[in-house]
Amino acid sequence: MTGSPVSFENTEHAFAYKSDSELRKADFLFSSMSYKALVKLGTRITPWAIRIGLPIGGILKRTLFSQFVGGETLEETAAVEEKLEKFDVQVILDYGVEGKEGEASFDHSCEEFIRVIRYADSQPNMPFISIKVTGFARFSLLEKLDAAAGDREGYSGMIHTEILSPSELEEWSRVEARMEKIIRVAAEGKVGVLVDAEETWIQDPVDAITMKMMRRYNGQRAVVYNTIQLYREDRMDFLRKTAAVAEAEHFIAGVKLVRGAYMEKERKRAAEHSYPSPIQRDKAATDRDYDESVNFSLDRLNTLAIVVATHNEQSNELALQRMQEKGIPNGHGHVHFSQLYGMSDNVSFNLARGGYHVSKYLPFGPVGDVVPYLMRRAQENSSVAGHMGRELGLIRKELIRRKRKKSLPD
Repeated sequence: MTGSPVSFENTEHAFAYKSDSELRKADFLFSSMSYKALVKLGTRITPWAIRIGLPIGGILKRTLFSQFVGGETLEETAAVEEKLEKFDVQVILDYGVEGKEGEASFDHSCEEFIRVIRYADSQPNMPFISIKVTGFARFSLLEKLDAAAGDREGYSGMIHTEILSPSELEEWSRVEARMEKIIRVAAEGKVGVLVDAEETWIQDPVDAITMKMMRRYNGQRAVVYNTIQLYREDRMDFLRKTAAVAEAEHFIAGVKLVRGAYMEKERKRAAEHSYPSPIQRDKAATDRDYDESVNFSLDRLNTLAIVVATHNEQSNELALQRMQEKGIPNGHGHVHFSQLYGMSDNVSFNLARGGYHVSKYLPFGPVGDVVPYLMRRAQENSSVAGHMGRELGLIRKELIRRKRKKSLPD
């Protein structure tokens, strides 16, 4: 099937999975996040309150947590997965615990990622899981490796370990062993692994180890996907080089295309350390590169498998238009769309209804552990005024539609 019409204005399809009470709660939540001062205060107080043990977990669970998170345990995500499956929307599982270091914690995270993969493999509606290399590797070790990789050639798979001490070499070997263990389990099943992007000053070794795994496991199908942040000035070139390596060496490069997640932090660090900011000069440049990356990838589906991971309706519409122009079937195995759970349902559910592969990115974990993720969602929705207005407008449009429908005579 190609060229099926998709309207992101259809709220009946977008929110069919939500009850009236759930929709009203979403209305209240997004309305609250429109107050920037409230969000700023909340994102400062909430981590502190959790840290000192104030009993706010219940409030969080009934508000931000229920909107953006699948549950506290892996098993709790099943209810969300079953609900989404009824509408042909798939799930990308994300073990949402962040910021814990130490070898014991790294080993635990590795085993947890493997447990998530095995669970996803047992479910009909979970094609991917998401992992972070910082979940099983020390940040400062990655930083040291990145500093040595002045050529920025993560696409080549080069990891400059010659600058490491003997103990650090052993530590890096354990990191690679964890990564290998995770990917091997995924390859044995039917699950893809999306490797999250990190800050620019640790990204090069992440790129390199991810490329190393692609070479090893992506021969027959895309098991490993790297995440490419197009708000970076160098990432379009990185995508081109990645595709060239995959074509020359006859494997499939998996790429998740995103705009990016660390803009303020990146610009601040660049200013503090007196180097040019790696971030695009403006949003228009980011949009240009993002759309170019989608078009470039759709021309190379023999070499690339892509996840178009964006809430931007224009970029999604462009992808659909290009697929139609190129005669790419809606359900092509190398094209997948994705949005965060709790956001842009008008995109996800209407894409699914049009026969496209689409997933919701679904984090899970104890309330206290996923607070950093929840705070980012609150800040993101507060800072992007256009997106906030769009979410609220669609929710209220659907509430009005349902009210009118109930008022009509049988």
